[in-house]
Amino acid sequence: MTAKKGFIYALIAYVIFVFVQSLFFKFAGSEETDIIFSTIAAWMKEIGLGFIAPTFESIGGYVIGGIELIASILLLMVATRRLGAAIGFCVISGAIFFHLATPLGVNRVVNAAGDTDGGVLFFMACGVWLSCLLIFVLSKKKPS
Repeated sequence: MTAKKGFIYALIAYVIFVFVQSLFFKFAGSEETDIIFSTIAAWMKEIGLGFIAPTFESIGGYVIGGIELIASILLLMVATRRLGAAIGFCVISGAIFFHLATPLGVNRVVNAAGDTDGGVLFFMACGVWLSCLLIFVLSKKKPS
């Protein structure tokens, strides 16, 4: 295995780890997920997107989790790797946007007691964003 392939596999492992470990929270309707999606939904209402806010709040975690699962599966196969990286890049770009542009913030609240995560979720998202970008670029097939 070349160093380049090993690096790509390490990036893929990181993205899949982050996406798959978050599925439990998204699919189980955890308190953290409820806080994230209700915070974003409240922001949507404030900026005039109230028509979509209830749907986003109720099923947003499932939809995003499903997209992340699809991206993870696509990353595992060489033939679909770049598509998986592109999907992962797009979905995580949305997550980063919500962290930076909404009351969700970088240091987000994780429970009803008001505890925060110290920015861990945001920085993991930034790592996924960079990893997906690098996977996409480095997985480009050489012209024949």
